[in-house]
Amino acid sequence: MDRIVVVGGSVAAVNAVDGLRHAGHEGDITLVSAEDLLPYDRPPLSKEALREGHEHHSLLIKEPGWYDDNAVEVCLGAAAVGLDAADKTLFLEGGRQVSYDGLVVATGCRTRPLELLDGVPDVYEVRSLADSLTLHEQLRPGRHLVVIGAGFIGLEVAATARKMGLDVSVVEIAPVPLTRVLGSELGHWFQDHHVRHGVNLYCGSGIDRVEVTPGGNKVHLADGTVLAADLIVAGVGVQPETGWLEGSGIELANGVVCDETLRTTAPDVVAAGDIVRWPNRLFGETMRVEQWLNAVEQGTHAARTLLGENEPFAPVPYFWSDQFEAKVKFVGHVDGQDQVKITQADDTSLVALFGRGDRLRGALCINAPRQPALSKRDILNGVSWADATAGN
Repeated sequence: MDRIVVVGGSVAAVNAVDGLRHAGHEGDITLVSAEDLLPYDRPPLSKEALREGHEHHSLLIKEPGWYDDNAVEVCLGAAAVGLDAADKTLFLEGGRQVSYDGLVVATGCRTRPLELLDGVPDVYEVRSLADSLTLHEQLRPGRHLVVIGAGFIGLEVAATARKMGLDVSVVEIAPVPLTRVLGSELGHWFQDHHVRHGVNLYCGSGIDRVEVTPGGNKVHLADGTVLAADLIVAGVGVQPETGWLEGSGIELANGVVCDETLRTTAPDVVAAGDIVRWPNRLFGETMRVEQWLNAVEQGTHAARTLLGENEPFAPVPYFWSDQFEAKVKFVGHVDGQDQVKITQADDTSLVALFGRGDRLRGALCINAPRQPALSKRDILNGVSWADATAGN
């Protein structure tokens, strides 16, 4: 395999490149990214980078010299627009074609559009560094910010803006935040946490319309509430960036369908990161995980698979979130229908275990730094739900 192309400016893409070199690949490697900037870390974009206005150099995944040291050809500002998997040809914006012997797909996700915001001024999202820097300049004390969506990114933006002195309202169509993922009982903990810090939460009511007036936007909720909004941040989720793969021969289903080693349905093509849907044998189900550590690990694993290894990718997913003084860490893979046992809870900390059937599936740990490692060990060891919750 002489020439390998990695598509995407993501942490998964960079770790795929790193994995290829560490695994001994001595042939050509080309990294193709739609962005004009070298790949950078995205988790800080809704937290410290948004608060402090971090520039590109402080967020780089790898320093510029690393690409030269590893003989990586970097092609920036070149979005992938198509793929002929049979002919092993990648098509880039502007008409350029790139042939390959092996391909890593790591184009991640894009923000989900909200049609009712089309044409509305002062609307922002937080997906790229440019988004974060632009919004940072607008977060001035005393202004009114409305965040649409109470997922983790929306709540992080709300917490950041509130700490910067803004009046913050969060609108969520579900009865409480995060209920789809964590269930209503834990959703109430996050709701109460934000309310204690001065965030206004409007749950259980969707947005009817946004009125543009000379004095700023007015967000009209379905229940009749009207919110003044100097700024609006849309945080209603993301969707896999797979449009450019349609017609390529690669199977798509809310992501790129892979086997348990991260091979796609096309020869010599693997995938990594938020875009991947694969069977995780540890949990006995097919999943797609939008988490930083998963992307790091998948990038390395996909590289080794492309070079001939045949090991399944079966991790315990992990993510973290910072909201005011709450250090949130989660291990496992759950949904709002799983059984929950809260083993520790007060105004500042919480530990909740999740189970399905008779198996421990995950743990939510807030200001409980030792618990994630313990729960990860238990999930890897197949500890039963009864044993995990015994004595609690």
